[in-house]
Amino acid sequence: MRNKNNKHLGIEIDPVLHYKLHYIAKYEGRSANAQILYLLRQNIKEFEKNEGEIILPENLLNK
Repeated sequence: MRNKNNKHLGIEIDPVLHYKLHYIAKYEGRSANAQILYLLRQNIKEFEKNEGEIILPENLLNK
């Protein structure tokens, strides 16, 4: 069930990228959505490792 507090992000991707995303996700035992979230988290972790922690605005800290 969808968490109403979460944000929805719609993206448009070409068919080859879409196929490859699903292929890798299936290989790693994830849905395509879970694979995208995994990749985003990995990218953010790497960014913060190199550039420092991203400070959240106050309105996101109180939720």
